[in-house]
Amino acid sequence: MNMTAIPLHFELPDSLTAIKFLKKLNKKIDFEISAQQYTIKTFYDSFDWRLYNADIVCELNQSKSASHVSLINRKTGKVLALERRQDVPHFCEQFQDGRLKTQLSSILEMRALLPLSQLPLQVYCLNVLNKDKKTILRIKLEAYESLANQISLQPLRGYNKATQKVSSLLQNTLEYQPTIPGSTLDHALRAQGRKPKDYSSRLSIKLDAKMRADQASIMIYQKLLHAIKINESNTIADIDSEFLHDFRVAIRRTRAGLGQIKNTLPSVVIDKYATFFAWLGQITGPTRDMDVYLLNYKQFQAALPDSLREDISPLYAFLKEKQIQAQKELAGKLNSPAYREQLADWEHYLNEPLPKKDKGENADLSIKLLADRRIWKVYKRLIAEGESITDTSAAEELHDLRKTCKKLRYLMEFFHSLYPKDDMKALVKSLKELQAVLGDFQDYEIQEVNIKHFSEEMMAKNIPSKTFLAMGVLVQHLDSLKCAARNDFARQFELFEKIETQNSFKLLFAHKA
Repeated sequence: MNMTAIPLHFELPDSLTAIKFLKKLNKKIDFEISAQQYTIKTFYDSFDWRLYNADIVCELNQSKSASHVSLINRKTGKVLALERRQDVPHFCEQFQDGRLKTQLSSILEMRALLPLSQLPLQVYCLNVLNKDKKTILRIKLEAYESLANQISLQPLRGYNKATQKVSSLLQNTLEYQPTIPGSTLDHALRAQGRKPKDYSSRLSIKLDAKMRADQASIMIYQKLLHAIKINESNTIADIDSEFLHDFRVAIRRTRAGLGQIKNTLPSVVIDKYATFFAWLGQITGPTRDMDVYLLNYKQFQAALPDSLREDISPLYAFLKEKQIQAQKELAGKLNSPAYREQLADWEHYLNEPLPKKDKGENADLSIKLLADRRIWKVYKRLIAEGESITDTSAAEELHDLRKTCKKLRYLMEFFHSLYPKDDMKALVKSLKELQAVLGDFQDYEIQEVNIKHFSEEMMAKNIPSKTFLAMGVLVQHLDSLKCAARNDFARQFELFEKIETQNSFKLLFAHKA
């Protein structure tokens, strides 16, 4: 018998209390209550819903007798991993080595686990008995104070018929609604006025092709401002590195919009806020740089011979110290009147009615026409810049090409909804592959230079000579990676420039340019 076809999870009507349910059930089957305890259930996920997107629920159940963290398949209710502990740490590496840590690490990576919702409840454990008073099925009843009560059937091997019989009783005779195990989290979020997956770093803006260009650009900037504001407090608090990452991405996108969605707003407005967002990009850079070095530290370590891996540990302590200092300075600037007042001014401007007189020269164009023109122009510039690069070109030429790629990528993200989804997806994928090799080249070059600088700074700190030897080996490794990325550029650009991709760009964007 296929047990997966039998409903094992049910939701009771709102009006049905645990006591009333137990009385009704007692008239239908023989059971005993093996345990009853007051419990506090707390759900956890990352800010960007990585567990929910993977159909996993992370919950901490605390009672007088026990406390444990469990990972549960949101659709089947199967317990994927369980660890007895009193709390949920922020980061995966703080869990004990084992299945739970392994599963979390692969999904969460660098993101922190944050509490989503906390629910007090009474948990009843029931043993369903046969004529011989032997347990043939277990039932867990979760009686919530503010949500509909939930029932879970826990089958025992060899007693499939008992499970089928009780499931049929609950569904067909008592007419209780089958549900999925993850529905409790959904209900709890709904009670808080939230929806699952209410945040994503992906930019999703639905534009109308006939919309005025200034109206569309305001919509884009409002969406980006929301991303800045929602990541701001956790960036200041340094909850995890991705808050600052997403904060900076929203800033970069805003800067790209001001520079690339040409002349939809008055030039005085563009100049004022381009300066402000450039400053924001500048002040957030040092902390992000240190975050990246710390995130890459294990890769740095793994690149070294076994005999040197422990010797590089002073570098981690040095980087952490610099990150803490940079974060402290950043928090001060993001709490300053200079930042708060200018961001409030920007928000006020975006919420005002569109100007009728002092407006950008492209304000009245349809956004589709402007998008066609801008994407096609930047694409042609990218091709020209890429074709001019030879094996002997300076590194700066590749860095400039990377900037042009970013401009094109942001424009395609802004205007994604104006074009066929599959076509845009294919073009963005091709562009991302080119960006990856250019990004690697620049990142390795900067890391190589900075590791040398860090080595010079650390010499004044009475650090063992073996550490500097290890850092020297790391610099050589980064240099080899940089050279490999540089050598891969020509192949990757040739792939991006292939005739099929050129034709796709031309078909989508050139006909109205």
